[in-house]
Amino acid sequence: MHYLPFHRYYRHLASPKYFYIWANRLIPWLKRIGLLLTTVGLVWGLAIAPTDYQQGDSYRIIFIHVPSAWMSLFIYMIIASCGAIALIWRVKIAEIIASVSAPMGASFTFLALVTGSLWGKPMWGAWWVWDARLTSELVLLFLYLGYMALESAIEDPRQAARAAGILALVGIVDLPIIHYSVEWWNTLHQGPTVTKFGAPSIYWGMLIPLLIMAIAFMVYYAAFALFRTQSEILERERKSEWVKRIISS
Repeated sequence: MHYLPFHRYYRHLASPKYFYIWANRLIPWLKRIGLLLTTVGLVWGLAIAPTDYQQGDSYRIIFIHVPSAWMSLFIYMIIASCGAIALIWRVKIAEIIASVSAPMGASFTFLALVTGSLWGKPMWGAWWVWDARLTSELVLLFLYLGYMALESAIEDPRQAARAAGILALVGIVDLPIIHYSVEWWNTLHQGPTVTKFGAPSIYWGMLIPLLIMAIAFMVYYAAFALFRTQSEILERERKSEWVKRIISS
């Protein structure tokens, strides 16, 4: 079997044509895996997992809230990383991935805030409190919205990607604030139960469906991001011969 050297493989994958072909093969598998994991995670989390002895069944919202919050941070890291790659090496695929990821990141952040409010009402007696983690997560939503607004305000996509990439890199300072806010400040938000050092302080029957849902959200993001990247590639490379062949076939 013939293997490409790493630098040649990198250049190969960074080519819009070969990235499109690679994504076309991967997307159907990601859709199937994502559907399976989501079904298993939701059924296990909402119907099979035991009732919490303190919070009752209201805790079950964590199977949506926690993976959404994780994804809000994960996708922003993807955007900032792609922004850095685009700024340094001018890789077009990195620009596109960052661009198509921003709406999904904003959606996950909004979902985390909404589900957090739904959980907070029975736990804290209020839909919203200016808790350190909630406030910093809200700032993250504004960063996503600012990224998309800046990108849409600049007509040239390459210049828009560079400007938005700088904003993403500046905004990355909010991520450690979100992650460590519960430890740094006196906050109402529940402390870490899964990511803390040592054994997670959560029953395995709750932990496993939570992790399944987290993986399902990641797979969903990957499938949708690849699909949107394909669409953007076709739009930007529409004058290329290989794109004309795909459209005409």
